[in-house]
Amino acid sequence: MSRVLVTGSGDGLGRAAADALLSAGHDVVVHARNEKRLAGLAPLIDRGAHAVVGDFTERDAVRRIAAELNDAEPLDAVIHNAGVWSGPAVMPVNIIAPYLLTALLPGPRRLVYLSSNSHFGGRPSLDGVDWSGRRAGSYSDSKLFVTTLTAAVARLRPDVVSNAVDPGWVPTRMGGPSAPDDLELGHRTQEWLATADDPEALTTGGYWYHRERVQPHTAVHDEAFQDRLLEALAKETGTTL
Repeated sequence: MSRVLVTGSGDGLGRAAADALLSAGHDVVVHARNEKRLAGLAPLIDRGAHAVVGDFTERDAVRRIAAELNDAEPLDAVIHNAGVWSGPAVMPVNIIAPYLLTALLPGPRRLVYLSSNSHFGGRPSLDGVDWSGRRAGSYSDSKLFVTTLTAAVARLRPDVVSNAVDPGWVPTRMGGPSAPDDLELGHRTQEWLATADDPEALTTGGYWYHRERVQPHTAVHDEAFQDRLLEALAKETGTTL
């Protein structure tokens, strides 16, 4: 049994992953943005899930969640699922929050970051990026950044298994009802990477689609770009990895 945090588990892929992990007998920590969203997680909590609450657009909330988790039973894995498609919250939720949690939670030995095929359209440039969320950010850029963070963690923390997953364009609230991909397949890879003992699941630095390791954007494994990204995130948050 593993203890796994699933961020953004109120609905969609995060909810499906948390539900499946509970059904498999794992100890699951779910995350809700606020108390109203927490109420919707009652069926999972009634089955034994623990919960943390905090809005990932607020860095102090991310820090509070990290402190709460560090004071609790150690985590084995984190699935960084929380994400938004558009608007000012894109950079705070899609890259700042997973970066801060990674920096502030030293314990988990498996990290899974939700990427997207859209990361191929991201720009490997940090010029003019508004990390604070005062204006709308680029979803594609945010997913390129978080995929690059995945590779940087794999390089800098060799004792940690760090991987990124493209879940596909699936019919969630974000993806829309006409999304063509398979919702079930969209969350299974995250669970496998977070808990399985298969040799492939224990490899690190990968970008995965439906349990197949594929090549990401060329910038992802550019160590100079990784270092520039980490430096920018450390400067912005006051927290080094």
